[in-house]
Amino acid sequence: MLADIIDYLICPLCGTAPSLTAGSVRCARGHSFDVARQGYVNMLTGSAAAGTADTPAMVAARAEFLSAGHYAPLTRRLAEIAGAAGVVTDAGAGTGHYLAGVLGEGTRGRAGIALDVSKHALKRAARAHPLIGAVAADVWRGLPVRDRCVDVLLNVFAPRNAAEFARILRPGGTLIVVTPTAGHLRPLVERLGLLSVDEDKDRRVEETLGGRFARAVQEVIEIGLTLRHATVASVVEMGPSAWHTRPDELAGRIADLPDPVQVTASFQITQWVVRP
Repeated sequence: MLADIIDYLICPLCGTAPSLTAGSVRCARGHSFDVARQGYVNMLTGSAAAGTADTPAMVAARAEFLSAGHYAPLTRRLAEIAGAAGVVTDAGAGTGHYLAGVLGEGTRGRAGIALDVSKHALKRAARAHPLIGAVAADVWRGLPVRDRCVDVLLNVFAPRNAAEFARILRPGGTLIVVTPTAGHLRPLVERLGLLSVDEDKDRRVEETLGGRFARAVQEVIEIGLTLRHATVASVVEMGPSAWHTRPDELAGRIADLPDPVQVTASFQITQWVVRP
């Protein structure tokens, strides 16, 4: 809920502490941000508008796939790494699935801040866990989060803003970045003509974060999956390949796959700490 995170937010326009009022979040200088009836607050600034990223269909496909538990081992591992961290922020939270998994059963004194640019995703994130507060924000701009207040920052398949990430993490805090490896869902990528993972992705992540963060721990987690055709369609629809595939062509290619089809989900999990 927004009440659980309001003390960790700042006004994105002037940097002052906001308060939660009926239907809005307002700072001492009078800047006001609307709270949607679904429970998230829109703190995007300038010409940015919530809803410019994931579509309703993409969000629905992702929610269906994740709720079925296909990536449950990844969620459990993130929860193990995060431990009992008090303030957990997810930059690019989507539906809030991973943040909710990290918070677990949750206790008062913990808080989860879900940041995303898609209002369709935030509608779900706001309801994903009792301790999650959902905020419409653009990772590429200044984040509406206080300096040095975040214990664990999740970044799962999402853009990375090193300067802002370093600013909001407390001393000793941890940034957890999850990226797909080059082998992620490879048979589907090859046979369905999906977007592939850049073989040079790890180097590019290092270039993005290395100036402000030091790599602490890195591991690869792989999950064997048995997917029926309908679930394969959800995998495509929930990610960036949804923008690059024609539904009729995709349906024909999926029909040519074994049913079910065996694939492996492969992720790299990297823990980063802010450089002194």
